Amino acid sequence: MAKYGIGQAITRREDLRLLLGTGQYVDDMTLPGETHVVFVRSPHAHARIVSIHTAAAKGMPGVLAVYTGAELQADGIGPLPIGPGLVRADGEPMDGPPNDPMAVDTARHVGEAVAAVVAETRLQAQDAAEQVQVEYEELPAVVTIDQAKAKDAPQIWPGAPGNIAAQTEFGSKDDTDAGFAKAKHVTKLSLHNQRLVPVTMEPRGSIGDFDEKSGRVILWTSCQNPSGLKDTLADAVLKIPKEQVRVRVGDVGGGFGMKTQLYPEDCVCAYAARKLKKPVHWRATRSEEFLVGNHGRDQSSRAELAFDADGKILGLRVAIEGSIGAHANGPGAVIVVAVGPKVITGVYDIPALHLRGNAYLTNTNVVGAYRGAGRPEMIFLIERLMDQAAAEMKIDPSELRRRNMIQPGQMPYKTPMGEKFDSGNFPHMLDRILDQADWKGYDKRKKESEARGKLRGHAISTFLEWTGVVHEETIDLHVEADGKVRVYTAMQAMGQGIETSYIQILSETLDLDPEHIEIVQGDSDVATGLGSMGSRSLYIGGSAMQTASNETLEKGKELAAESLEAAASDIKYEDGRFTVAGTDLAIDLFELAGKQPEKRIAIQTTQTVDGPSWPNSCHVCEVEVDPETGVTEIVRYTTMDDVGRVINPMIVAGQVHGGIAQAVGQALLEDTCYDPDSGQLLNGSLLDYCVPRADDLCDIDTNTDETTPCKINPLGAKGVGELGTVGGTPTVINAVLDALRPLGVTTIEMPATSEKVWQAIRSAKKAA
Repeated sequence: MAKYGIGQAITRREDLRLLLGTGQYVDDMTLPGETHVVFVRSPHAHARIVSIHTAAAKGMPGVLAVYTGAELQADGIGPLPIGPGLVRADGEPMDGPPNDPMAVDTARHVGEAVAAVVAETRLQAQDAAEQVQVEYEELPAVVTIDQAKAKDAPQIWPGAPGNIAAQTEFGSKDDTDAGFAKAKHVTKLSLHNQRLVPVTMEPRGSIGDFDEKSGRVILWTSCQNPSGLKDTLADAVLKIPKEQVRVRVGDVGGGFGMKTQLYPEDCVCAYAARKLKKPVHWRATRSEEFLVGNHGRDQSSRAELAFDADGKILGLRVAIEGSIGAHANGPGAVIVVAVGPKVITGVYDIPALHLRGNAYLTNTNVVGAYRGAGRPEMIFLIERLMDQAAAEMKIDPSELRRRNMIQPGQMPYKTPMGEKFDSGNFPHMLDRILDQADWKGYDKRKKESEARGKLRGHAISTFLEWTGVVHEETIDLHVEADGKVRVYTAMQAMGQGIETSYIQILSETLDLDPEHIEIVQGDSDVATGLGSMGSRSLYIGGSAMQTASNETLEKGKELAAESLEAAASDIKYEDGRFTVAGTDLAIDLFELAGKQPEKRIAIQTTQTVDGPSWPNSCHVCEVEVDPETGVTEIVRYTTMDDVGRVINPMIVAGQVHGGIAQAVGQALLEDTCYDPDSGQLLNGSLLDYCVPRADDLCDIDTNTDETTPCKINPLGAKGVGELGTVGGTPTVINAVLDALRPLGVTTIEMPATSEKVWQAIRSAKKAA
């Protein structure tokens, strides 16, 4: 059905109900007999809990219960599990303080929950929470990476000597040293990726419920992976069989990786509902999201890139240090020391690499997944190195990249990190972006800017992305007698348009009008799988949709052959009907389903792909800087994106646009600031934390290239959700530096605010 098939720029089907206000987010829900929970949070970055007095709060109007961490622990409630698979510096498994749903003996960051008040209304719970009296004994706090690694630093946890929760090492030191020994030029950089708050339009929220008849706990929440949350909640926290837990998700107002994991508040809602046998509702305030919704980034890197006399790379040395916050649960450590490094060599043929990564505990909020999760940090590093090297060697930055690109004939290509690229034509992508962005015409635009008193800069980034965490997903496809195809999946919509993309695949493959197709998601009872994260929804989930559709038609031909008394080889399928070739004998797909014993044709498909996908892209950004004020304006932005087969061009463009917007936020505006002495969050609201608005961006010219489809999944698609964020930060910052370099400015830390740019200009003029 070309009108609603693959490759069509279809308006997102799910948008209409959201625009009309008929969607259902967590805080839209009200369950019968619902109660509300409010948390008492630590005002200290590190403190021993001496005592908690709850009697006054329990006597307040409407209060049903007040819980503490010690009470939950005594009742058998476990902490959130430490992430598996990593080791610390001495080779022992990664370790860190237990992340109980509420602190038991010690509060380890500002905002950590120490008590919970459940009352009949939210206002009653808020009033009562103010009556909970907590006595603390302050302890020394470690707030920054530099503090964590200092020789005399307080040790946050005995199981993390030197405050290092996990450590990795990749590549060959000897081979890299040999490459550097032959170098004619070495470029060195030390960079910091500042901590960010993932600002979702919908704050987190949860409703715990308990079904007395079945003894099941039901958690309604805003998350990206209901099945994964169910397993963690049952196994690690409540310590009950998985069958006794159900996680349900309605609409999700943005995820960005921040909503991929189980949170302490979810656990308390589930526990309290089970104890009180009443629904328990929690919705984060925006300030709570700033305090305790997982943060992103917070990594420092030192790197050296060695070149021969012709500008060919000989070797790369990298040292990564990341703060993962106060606890070692969740993906924070693996992002720093394992996931990010997967892309450190980018699209370049780098013969030797040596990389070390350390994940540090600090007395700050937990750092976890945020759009790109490690890859933006590493692409920022390699692309900053390439631009700096080009400036030092006086080579056009696009030409230096061309000299070092992996060639199509080298595919499949194995990187020094051990990763395998199945496809990619990076020189072709470079040619296309240079033409599309009018790279050669830049000098004319620069002179026009100068005539208006503005400094103009431009930059190009050529990069790739690792997508598709966990390479398997199971879906169930049911053709029902009522005229519907219902597909049950653990993937989760969160604003990315995945429902529409799935329907386009199913509509084309099954040759059906999309009105016949329903995607059922958001319920751990109907599907098991990892969920939506790491740009895997289309790459793996979409492939599963196509495979299940084809399997449905094959099974349908066999059933139609029986029904029509013909050979299966003679059965043809078109426009929702099975026909015996050369005759007028036919049966409708849904009629055929109605003839089956269960009134349906049911297919379960487990889609497996052979590794991650590697979408790649080229970005070109041009900026104007006002030298009198330091204000930076993005005036041109062009992308050329290889995301393999494009299912919906409009959705791809939207994902790239959104990713670039968040990258611009990091490059120019956003910075999560803790006081280094007290560990207090200094900008915990949108009054003093600046996120990008529409007028901070120019029109973005996005373009796709489908000449190199993915070779290791049946759909040919590659991930796209994080691609814009991965390439956006280096492109914007390198463009700013290109504008400032003639004045003598060689580096600037993110965010490059107008104040920082103004100060850099003034400092350069004084030094001249």
